[in-house]
Amino acid sequence: VQLQASGGGLVQAGGSLRLSCATSVRTISNYALGWFRQTPGKQREFVAAITRGGNANYADSVKGRFAISRDSAKNMVYLQMNTLRPEDTAVYHCAANARNYAGGGERLYDDWGRGTLVTVSS
Repeated sequence: VQLQASGGGLVQAGGSLRLSCATSVRTISNYALGWFRQTPGKQREFVAAITRGGNANYADSVKGRFAISRDSAKNMVYLQMNTLRPEDTAVYHCAANARNYAGGGERLYDDWGRGTLVTVSS
């Protein structure tokens, strides 16, 4: 599965961004999809994931502010980010797995896309 994230940019604290991830699969509904983020010098961090059936899972740090969604007809997954904080600044990557896993264990994701940079200014 090929994945490509987009939609990053520079935003002020309190603002919003929507990230998109385009996938190459014919049937995205066979995969669970997730978002992770990484800043220089830190480990990659789980953000959110969604199962085939649409059940979402979020990191505590983004609960209530971020929302993950999927559009099977367009083979896309999205991350709506609201009330952004400077600590949300990172490169955001989308990932996929065929085992319907929507947790934070990055080793359980089989495919990763290039990231998109989100910068939140204070």
